[in-house]
Amino acid sequence: MGEIYDFYDNGAEIGRLQHGLGSVECYRTKELLFRYIPMGRDNPRDEKWTIYDVGGGIGVYARFLASYGHEVHLLELAENAVEYAKEHLLGKDFITFRAETADARRLPRPDNSADAVLLMGPLYHMQKAEDRAAALREAYRVLKKGGWLLAAGISKYSSTTWALSVYGRDNHYLDDPIFFEMLRGELTTGNHNRPKEYPHLLCEAYFSTPDSLAVEMENAGFETVNSHAVEGCVWFTPCLEEKWEDRENRERLLEIIHMTEHDPEMMGMSPHFLVVGRKK
Repeated sequence: MGEIYDFYDNGAEIGRLQHGLGSVECYRTKELLFRYIPMGRDNPRDEKWTIYDVGGGIGVYARFLASYGHEVHLLELAENAVEYAKEHLLGKDFITFRAETADARRLPRPDNSADAVLLMGPLYHMQKAEDRAAALREAYRVLKKGGWLLAAGISKYSSTTWALSVYGRDNHYLDDPIFFEMLRGELTTGNHNRPKEYPHLLCEAYFSTPDSLAVEMENAGFETVNSHAVEGCVWFTPCLEEKWEDRENRERLLEIIHMTEHDPEMMGMSPHFLVVGRKK
């Protein structure tokens, strides 16, 4: 997993969720977290959960959850990402969480110790089914009975739909046999292998569908509860960043996402999706 480690250890997540499509992803992910984890007005009894944010990058969601009083553990593979979290997010505005290096397949936490586990990145960076199964078993092990698992995936159609959306306008990637072979691999096997000719692309990954992720979660013992398209189809909106920054325009875009987020037909159009399960 050297390529994956290097990608995130070199700061790939710094600032990614603050602009463009990343802003939509971040907003929607926080919105979905509100539906499953008691926070704010939805937490009248002031419940304090123990939450493991596994593969949580620089700690954006760890800090968000900790801001509502939960005990949050950021367990991230890349050492520099953990150090960034400690230096720039941990303790800011008196918000605290734990941050340490860990492998999703071998979590340094006891059995039945978490109310919720976030796997918002590890599963789509494991091309081997046995690695994904190991990460899911670990999540199951550390969760309390009835605890929530929120697992993110990247659509197997994401690169292809993006390339089609700009084909002939901003680029001609589809005309490049090297790029096209990358797409072929994603569409036929789910494996995304970044060509050396395209160093700016996401590192080695596994792209899938909500149905296939749900099956893997169920094989690990989880009861799957729901699937959500994260960004939905709004990602190809011309001038997305400009429209997203305008409150009225944003509300219209969000309404489209909300109306379609559970539609199976929409899942393939959404760059990211979230599958939610519970420990039986």
